[in-house]
Amino acid sequence: MNSKSGLFPNTTAFSEDNAGFVEALYEQFLRDPETVAPDWREKFRAFREGRTAEPVIPVRTGDIDRAVRKQAAVDRLIDQYRTHGHLSADNNPLRPASPSRDLDPARYGLDSTDMDTPFYLDVLHSDEKLPLRSILDTLRATYCRHVGVEYMHIMDSEIREWLRQSLEGSRAQGHFGPEQKRELLRLLTAAEGIEKYLHRKYVGQKRFSLEGAESLIPLLDELIQRCGAKGTREVVLGMAHRGRLNVLVNILGKKPELLFREFEGTEIPDGGSGDVKYHLGFSSDVESPGGPVHLTLAFNPSHLEIIDPVVEGSVRARQDRLPGDAEVAVVPVLIHGDAAFAGQGVVMETLNMAETRAYTTGGTIHIVINNQIGFTTSNPFDARSTLYCTDVANMIQAPVFHVNGDDPEAVLYITRLAVDYRMKFRRDVVIDLICYRRHGHNEADEPAVTQPLMYRFIRRHPPVRALYAERLAAMGIVSAEDAARMDNDYQEALAKGETVSRPLLGDAAGYIKTRWDRYRGVEWTAPTEAGPPVADLAAMAERMTALPDGFEAHARVEAIHTARRRMAAGELPADWGFAENLAYASLLWHGHNIRLTGQDVGRGTFFHRHAIVHDQRTGQAYAPLQHLKAGQGRFDIYDSLLSEEGVLGFEYGYSSSEPETLVIWEAQFGDFANNAQVVIDQFISSGETKWGRLSGLTLLLPHGYEGQGPEHSSARLERYLQLCAGNNMQVCVPTTPAQIFHLLRRQLLRPYRRPLIVLTPKSLLRHKLATSHLDELSGGGFRCLIGETDEHDPTRITRLVLCAGKVYYDLLETRRRENLDHIALIRIEQLYPFPREDFLAMLKRYPKAQELIWCQEEPENQGAWHQIKHRFLGVPDRSFNIGYAGPPMSASPAVGHFRQHIEQQKMLVERALVLPVNPTATME
Repeated sequence: MNSKSGLFPNTTAFSEDNAGFVEALYEQFLRDPETVAPDWREKFRAFREGRTAEPVIPVRTGDIDRAVRKQAAVDRLIDQYRTHGHLSADNNPLRPASPSRDLDPARYGLDSTDMDTPFYLDVLHSDEKLPLRSILDTLRATYCRHVGVEYMHIMDSEIREWLRQSLEGSRAQGHFGPEQKRELLRLLTAAEGIEKYLHRKYVGQKRFSLEGAESLIPLLDELIQRCGAKGTREVVLGMAHRGRLNVLVNILGKKPELLFREFEGTEIPDGGSGDVKYHLGFSSDVESPGGPVHLTLAFNPSHLEIIDPVVEGSVRARQDRLPGDAEVAVVPVLIHGDAAFAGQGVVMETLNMAETRAYTTGGTIHIVINNQIGFTTSNPFDARSTLYCTDVANMIQAPVFHVNGDDPEAVLYITRLAVDYRMKFRRDVVIDLICYRRHGHNEADEPAVTQPLMYRFIRRHPPVRALYAERLAAMGIVSAEDAARMDNDYQEALAKGETVSRPLLGDAAGYIKTRWDRYRGVEWTAPTEAGPPVADLAAMAERMTALPDGFEAHARVEAIHTARRRMAAGELPADWGFAENLAYASLLWHGHNIRLTGQDVGRGTFFHRHAIVHDQRTGQAYAPLQHLKAGQGRFDIYDSLLSEEGVLGFEYGYSSSEPETLVIWEAQFGDFANNAQVVIDQFISSGETKWGRLSGLTLLLPHGYEGQGPEHSSARLERYLQLCAGNNMQVCVPTTPAQIFHLLRRQLLRPYRRPLIVLTPKSLLRHKLATSHLDELSGGGFRCLIGETDEHDPTRITRLVLCAGKVYYDLLETRRRENLDHIALIRIEQLYPFPREDFLAMLKRYPKAQELIWCQEEPENQGAWHQIKHRFLGVPDRSFNIGYAGPPMSASPAVGHFRQHIEQQKMLVERALVLPVNPTATME
């Protein structure tokens, strides 16, 4: 009977006549399974994988069946080495390797009589056969010495084969000449030397020593040099405090004398609060075989891994402004701790962003300083539920190299392989530097209290420099005297305060200044450009609603575009979506760049933006703002992944490296920024004060009480106002389309770079009163405070009601309905920096006003009240009866039922407009 393919006989009998055919067919299967008929292919696979006890071919007299079975056994053994050999690798300085029974040839029916028998090492890619003894030597050397490799989980066969050839072709070992070995010892001497010096001179001070992981210094040096040789011009590093001082001095070239002054407390920051020495960043330039490489170590708070997305955003900004192969030109390097890499969710968020359009940087080189202990006392079995601390990286199929930190040559070999992989495939790669921590969490800690056995071993264990010096002495490359001289020379250089890294190019202080000089020292009151003429706005509006011929937009989107064209013609008042998009168009029109990300930003969560339109027949996406005219600015808009912490960290990093792009992150609902609070607290609000880093990042946070419950009402305005000091950021609550138009333009056009927090509306996006005329967008600018129109007689006003946001329209409609012409409604559109001059000027318009009430929708202990009421005190030559109108204090941001919400709104409006002022009253 023929097989289904008709190409090969589907025989179940074995004889002398067809033995040669079956053997040839099996070897063909081993080379390329797809060329064999499906039925034979399945039989051979079952046979090779041991899924059947029955032979594929009945046994005959002779050796062919035994040879086939033996090759299948060898194949399974090889696969075990490649897949699980890392489990038996001798890559842990603190414990010997544990041989796995899965790597025992006897488990596969192989014995000593097979050792000299030739077998295929790689049946799919080579016709060469080797004795089993040689195959096992290659596999053990490659997968079970000082490097353990995880790569067989990668689905891309091209990547797997490249890694296999690279590893097995070199037996996972580098080849270093005598001079390279001496240089390696010199770097280890430096890594150990700075720690010894600080330990001796600054007894008991925290430095978060690198001791036990000294191989990190030659690793970074090799990484930078190899990247430079491949065309890299910038390397951006992010790391927490472990080993940071060592990296600053020995890699980035920070002068030791500057570090010593920081230890001694005599280095006072130039303005701002400053930060502890092991959080500070630095930048410098070093030479490489391919030319100069600019190194940047990002500033980092104690929140460990939060720097990860910030570095990625900074790298993406640098890549976006470079021509050519920017992913080679700028390379991100992230240095992690083992417990933090496994334990902190922002690591997963950052990894998840790695290959998305909005956040890719062409691959990150991750280095895990694996001390095998978390923080102070945590054991690995309490720190994670995975075998390795790096297992989270398996989600993006990154190769992981587990390397013994006590073998610096193995470390350098893996570093080279990691750099080559990143450059070839533009994907993330992980180096797990398995080492230990010689001291406790800090140098005053006593680790043996909780880890007696580990630290009994560590205290007897020689440092990596001593081990390597002995190794080189045994090879006759470096004598004991030479090694001692290296140490003495390094210590003398430190004592003199000399730079001890590779020679630097230019100023060793190297802080980034050039792109930011024009933005420093600028006040928030700096003027900005007025809006474009009406005719120009109409032309921009026409282009931002134009779609390609034959493009079929959704009927609702087409209706919106039609309405926007009428708005541009002056036939309809402008709504929020029109004004916001027109703000972007007016900036792009004149060559400015914009980056807008967040969940649903293309359409807009509340169906108002429609900056990205989808063809209803083909699904093709089109962004009209990217096609306004030739020579326009770049408009990057991406619907982000479902992340806040990672994404906001990325956008902060982008904005801190690119002052000339309007960078915007929009939360789906304003309170979703809760998930990124650490970015707001430790970077956005305080980055300038701590580190002198400016950022023009804009946050759009939908805010407004619509009866949608506690989690979809408040953007937690009070939190931002609590963080405000020293004009560190701006907090605005615009209430009209013209206001958002001018506010967005002001953020980029004014030479002032501070974060902007915008509480944007939901119901106001389509509110009948929240509209603007086109001439309000032309000319003029953002108004920090909006008073009453001239139709009100200022001399009749006795009560001033101040507010921010949507509640203004509730107050306005009630005042009109009740004819309360003795009340003026004042909108504070910029809550911080508070527009005091505008406020005092407004008060002068109402000489008879005696009552001043702040009205808000948020509970009394939330919203703006407690952060703004002091602004109403101390008015020159005036005294007011000041009161509050709003919900009572509450642990929840809003009530959870719509009827409650309606009643609450009625009560707060009544208290603001009708009831007597009572500063101590609260609504029950």
